[in-house]
Amino acid sequence: MGLADEASAPRDARLDRAIRRLALPALGALVAEPLFLLADTAMVGHLGTAPLAGLSLASSVLGTAVGLMVFLAYATTPTVARLRGAGDERAAVTAGLDGLWLAAGLGAVLALLGWWVTPALVGAFGADQAVEAQAARYLSISMAGLPAMLLVYAASGLLRGLHDTRTPLVVAALGFGANAALNAVLIYGAGWGIAGSATGTVLAQWAMVAAYLGVVAGHARRVGSSGRPRRAGVLRGARAGGWLLLRTASLRAGLLLVTYTAAGLGSDELAAIQVAMTLYTTTAFALDALAIAAQVLVGRMLGAGDVAGAVAAGRRVIGWSLAFSLLVGVVLLLGRDVLPHAFTDDPAVIERAEVLWPLFILMQPLSGIVFALDGILIGAGDTRYLAIAMLVAGPLTYVPIALLALAEDWGVRGVWLGLLGLMFVRLLALAFRFRSRRWAIAGVTV
Repeated sequence: MGLADEASAPRDARLDRAIRRLALPALGALVAEPLFLLADTAMVGHLGTAPLAGLSLASSVLGTAVGLMVFLAYATTPTVARLRGAGDERAAVTAGLDGLWLAAGLGAVLALLGWWVTPALVGAFGADQAVEAQAARYLSISMAGLPAMLLVYAASGLLRGLHDTRTPLVVAALGFGANAALNAVLIYGAGWGIAGSATGTVLAQWAMVAAYLGVVAGHARRVGSSGRPRRAGVLRGARAGGWLLLRTASLRAGLLLVTYTAAGLGSDELAAIQVAMTLYTTTAFALDALAIAAQVLVGRMLGAGDVAGAVAAGRRVIGWSLAFSLLVGVVLLLGRDVLPHAFTDDPAVIERAEVLWPLFILMQPLSGIVFALDGILIGAGDTRYLAIAMLVAGPLTYVPIALLALAEDWGVRGVWLGLLGLMFVRLLALAFRFRSRRWAIAGVTV
C-alpha cells in the first residue's frame, strides 16, 4: 500500500461511517412514501382491474404534482448543510423554516387548482369510462393531502441538512402504520372502496405534518429563530429550487408519457405498468437514501471549504450505491414469480408484468449510479446543469422510443425500453459532469 493509499484509508472509513449514519435512517424514511402507494395498490388491486387501473392514472397525476415539488427538500437540504458546515446553525434553521412557509403556500394553491381540474386531468389519458371514474374519485380526495405532502418534504429537508435523518424515519414509520390501518378499515370495513384508500392516506399525511412541526419548533427555539415568514428567504428558496423544478418537470413528463402510452395499449397493460412503476418507485426511493447522504456530506464539506473531501465523499457514495442497487436487482430476480401476485389476481395483468421483469432488473444498477450522481450535484448546488441534462435526455431517448413502441406494437416491453434508454443517457451526462469537477465550488453559496 502506497503513502496515498495509507492516507486515504482512514478518510474512507470515516466517510463510510458518515454515509451509513445518514443513509440507513433515510432509507426507512424514503421507502415509507412509496410504501403508502404500495399499500394502496395492494388493497385497491383486489377490488378489481378498473380500480387498480384508476389508481394508476390518479397516482401518476398526483405523483407528478408532488414530484415537481421535490425541490422543497432537495434545495433545502444542501442549503442548510452548507450553512451548518460554515458554522452558522441559526441561519441554517432559519433557511429551513423559509422552505416550510414556501411549501405551505404552494401546497394550498396546488390543492385548490388540482381539485378543480381533476376531471380534465383524468380525462386527458383517454382510458375506459370505468377507469376514469375510479381515478377521479381517488384524485379529488387526495388533493386535500397535497399541502401535507409538501410540508413533509420541506421539514425532512431541513432535518436532513442538520444531519438528523432519524426523526424522518420515525415519523415516516408511524405514518405508514397509520396509513395501512386506516386504509384497511375504510376500504374494506367501511366499504368505501378506492375513496377509502385516498381518505386514509390523507389523514395519515396530516398526522405526519403535526409531528414534524413539533420537532422543527424545538430547533427554532434552540437557535433563537422566530419562525416568522421572511419574504426574502421564501423568494430565495423559490429561486434556488427553480432549476430543480425544471429538471423534475422534464423527468415527470417522461413518466407521464409512460402512463399515457400504457393507457393506449389497454387496461391490462396499464394495470401491469402500475405494478411495475410502484415497485420501481419503491426501489428508487431506497436507492435515493444514498443520494440524500451525498447531498448532506457534499453540501457540508463545500460549505466548510473542503473541496477534496466533497469529491471523496461523492466517490464513496457512488460505490455504495452501485453495490446496493445490485443487491436490489438480485432480490427482484428471486421475487420474480411472487411479487406481481401481491398486487393482482388477474392472470393477464400478471403475464404482462412478468414480461417487464428482465428490463426492470437491468434498470437497477443504472439507477443506483444515476441517483448517486444526482445527489452529489444537488448537494453542490449544480442544479442548472441537472436541469439542462434532463431537458436534453428526454426528447433524445424516451419520446422516440415510446412513439416507436406504439407504432410497432411492442406492448409493455417497449414502454420500459424507453425508460431504460432515458436512464442510460442520464448516466453519461452526469458521469461527465462529476469527472469535470466543475460542480465543486466551496463557500456558503454557489
